[in-house]
Amino acid sequence: MATPADKLAQSLAALKTLQDAGVVAIRTTHLTRVHRERLLKNGFIREVMKGWYIPARPDGPAGESTDWYASFWSFCGAYLSERFGEDWCLAAEHSIALHTGNWTVPRQLLVRATKGGNKPTGLLHNTSIFDVRLDLPDAGDTEIIDGLRVMRLPAALIACGPGHFQARPVEMRAALAMLSDASDVLSRLLAGGHSSVAGRLAGAFRNIGRGQIADAILETMRAAGYVVGETDPFADRPPVPIGQRETSPAVNRLRMSWAVMREHVLAGFPKAPGLPADKGAYLHQVEDVYATDAYNSLSIEGYRVSAELIERVRSGDWNPDNARDREHQDALAARGYWQAFQKVQASVGRILEGNNGGDVAREDHGGWYRELFGPSVAAGIVRPADLAGYRNGPVYIRHSMHVPPRREAVRELMPALFDLLRDETEPGVRVVLGHFFFVNVHPYLDGNGRMGRFLMNAMLASGGYPWTVILLAQRTRYMTALESASVEQDIRPFVDLLAELVERR
Repeated sequence: MATPADKLAQSLAALKTLQDAGVVAIRTTHLTRVHRERLLKNGFIREVMKGWYIPARPDGPAGESTDWYASFWSFCGAYLSERFGEDWCLAAEHSIALHTGNWTVPRQLLVRATKGGNKPTGLLHNTSIFDVRLDLPDAGDTEIIDGLRVMRLPAALIACGPGHFQARPVEMRAALAMLSDASDVLSRLLAGGHSSVAGRLAGAFRNIGRGQIADAILETMRAAGYVVGETDPFADRPPVPIGQRETSPAVNRLRMSWAVMREHVLAGFPKAPGLPADKGAYLHQVEDVYATDAYNSLSIEGYRVSAELIERVRSGDWNPDNARDREHQDALAARGYWQAFQKVQASVGRILEGNNGGDVAREDHGGWYRELFGPSVAAGIVRPADLAGYRNGPVYIRHSMHVPPRREAVRELMPALFDLLRDETEPGVRVVLGHFFFVNVHPYLDGNGRMGRFLMNAMLASGGYPWTVILLAQRTRYMTALESASVEQDIRPFVDLLAELVERR
């Protein structure tokens, strides 16, 4: 007779079959009633709406949002395809976001559908889909990105409302910069007789420094008999020049966001004291703060560490061959933190000698990461290949609506980030934006928070600021500030938090 454990195992096998097939949006018909009820009772699936479920982690706390945010886009693509077949696509604004690599989960996903109901469909965690009954673009003006039907970029730029240029200027400028000539938009402007849109796009292209495209739009439309007046839909000029050859939207978004956020950092972060005259005394202070730093940084990540464990690791009373330490994740994390801390301290020494902080971080951060997870490799928990470089797959941040960029974009973004750190003249900007954008990109599968705080302190040293600990007591405020910067592009709460902590030291 099958035991309850045997029965659950059978249901889990059925769920695994679906997941191996890439199914994220689980319909009632995908599982038998017995399997479905058993998995739901044990927390392995979660109901999104009547008849629709997603896989879930049974050990997640009540109200956990990570499973939903990680499933959002795949679920919406499957749900909309089941409901509307091929007769739907994302609205222009959401299409543009995905084209530029912005996969942040929206509160409300706008969808065009020929049989749309003109009403919202409620989803988990105060998100929803609003399907608007509208005609679809021509067949050639849509494409599929990861199961989502979107407008092709030229069509989306034409359909996008004028207010979106001012509401999302970084994203819109990055999208415009992806087009290398006027032909793609011109054919659609002429076919639709879009004279006012043509004037708006001409002004937008001229705003980002693409005057040739702007002139081509105006001259061609006028030659076809249309009266076109150029208007700039943006409220300001680009914060940085947009290169004629740089077509990566992810890198363009990073550079423009850095420039916009930089002004808020300069307004709210204390002035740098300058490199200390006594390098040895500074490094001694860094050594003194290690225990406090390790406890708080590891605790923020959910590890349970004690002063006794930290001291035992520091003194060498730790052995990966010992069963107690080999099997204890907290001990492995503490040992890795100690080893990485030594590497970061050596990098700080190089910075104090006058080396460029951005260059030092570029050269050394891989070593910090290898040390951080070295003990886990020794214990056989982490594969050596996982320490070879940046991540090769997707990663999600607990409780966050921000979805880190795809692996391909990470390899473009990290060199660009270190270029910005190298070229930045204000140490305070390196501190705040270095930390923020590192965790925003999330280049590793694990350890990004600890690495971001290491980078923050290396950049603090570049300005002579003291090593600063983000306290466990500040965790909620810290994570909320990072979320605000990632989702709302508002860096000010993060600036305020770091400024307060630095001034206390």
